[in-house]
Amino acid sequence: MAGAGAGAGASEKEKEVEAVIIGNYIEMEKDEPKPSSFKTALSNLLWHGGSTYDAWFSCASNQVAQVLLTLPYSFSQLGMLSGLLFQVFYGILGSWTAYLISILYVEYRTRKEREKVDFRNHVIQWFEVLDGLLGKHWRNVGLAFNCTFLLFGSVIQLIACASNIYYINDNLDKRTWTYIFGACCATTVFIPSFHNYRIWSFLGLIMTTYTSWYLTIASILHGQVEGVQHSGPTKLVLYFTGATNILYTFGGHAVTVEVMHAMWKPQKFKAIYLLATLYVMTLTLPSASAVYWAFGDLLLDHSNAFSLLPRSPFRDMAVILMLIHQFITFGFACTPLYFVWEKAIGLHDCKSMCKRAAARLPVVIPIWFLAIIFPFFGPINSAVGSLLVSFTVYIIPALAHMFTFRSAAARENAVEQPPKFLGRWTGAFAFNIFVVVWVFVVGFGFGGWASMINFVHQIDTFGLFTKCYQCPSPKVANVTAPPPSPASLNHTQHLLHRL
Repeated sequence: MAGAGAGAGASEKEKEVEAVIIGNYIEMEKDEPKPSSFKTALSNLLWHGGSTYDAWFSCASNQVAQVLLTLPYSFSQLGMLSGLLFQVFYGILGSWTAYLISILYVEYRTRKEREKVDFRNHVIQWFEVLDGLLGKHWRNVGLAFNCTFLLFGSVIQLIACASNIYYINDNLDKRTWTYIFGACCATTVFIPSFHNYRIWSFLGLIMTTYTSWYLTIASILHGQVEGVQHSGPTKLVLYFTGATNILYTFGGHAVTVEVMHAMWKPQKFKAIYLLATLYVMTLTLPSASAVYWAFGDLLLDHSNAFSLLPRSPFRDMAVILMLIHQFITFGFACTPLYFVWEKAIGLHDCKSMCKRAAARLPVVIPIWFLAIIFPFFGPINSAVGSLLVSFTVYIIPALAHMFTFRSAAARENAVEQPPKFLGRWTGAFAFNIFVVVWVFVVGFGFGGWASMINFVHQIDTFGLFTKCYQCPSPKVANVTAPPPSPASLNHTQHLLHRL
């Protein structure tokens, strides 16, 4: 009996140690709520997500939106081989830094729950993770970069809406369409959190899948244009501009913390972003290479792939689906900004969704305004990629991981150990250093130089507040004046004779 009692005591201690190691997820680590009625079951099915599948759909759907349409433009700047290699390379870097963000979130969450902090009415965000692990200076830097990136990410989606709808209906210019879609996208203020994107994420992925394969098949069936040339890369400016657009493509994990917080078991997120990236590559690699193969250097002056493909019901369907998807992605990028604003004005824990929606509206106004000032679809992606994405989702997470676990005690007590195949802590730190150096020098340094030159060139060429960026020039009618009648000639001669 004594042995059994000792065994039970040892078992209790083991459970306590295990609880300390893995953390105590009071709120989120729980099973999916069981519906009590058909109405509740339908609501859960369409509205209330939190599974690993929901997280995968969110990541895969959010990672590519309008970027599908600008990647062929990047291929024309980079050339076929560099375009393919950069996609694979930045896909790996993006998956690694998304993994780091997830590890830091779990570490922060575990430490706070040991202190009995309750997050039931609070959405954890990236800047709060940095604050809890590394202090207020890291928080301020993370907040500044994250909010600015998400702000311009929302701007890009709004610009893309106007750019795409123009290829279906050109009766209105792109600036007018921006006004209209700005009002439409403002309705995202009514979506409470990432829990409620379940059906939208699922539909969004179907939309990008259709569009990708439409671009691929339509380009192959169209064939190469007469005299097609594939001269890229020709200039360093264009080369690094294209590379930073791909950096931007695989930097869509600025909302990783919010997506994890919406999960019932967030520790299962670790490999989700990698699996999402692998699927996304099945969309981006064939579509970008097929469009570039068909149109070559023509893409240098056509940043939207839709502009070169002939109009058809299939193209119109792709445009409509991308418009809906960009509305979804706008909500994805803007929702973390809504949370930050709610916390700033003290309404984050408000139960009334109507009050929260009204309070969120001021966040949309600067996005609307910036989309009208800088309607440069394509070049703005590279500028945002080099100046904001490089720090927000590559450099800062890699540095934060190293500084959080810089001491032997922190590494020993870490909730999650680095993967064994990478060499544990030594391999993880080495890879982090490589990410920081590469992205700072190539992404921010060369990429920033190239993208800003290209961006300034767009301003010089089209101007700020341009009414219709890269729209075809209106055709001037060649009206020939009718020859004068004999009577009018006689009248003119009579007048001259009198003079």
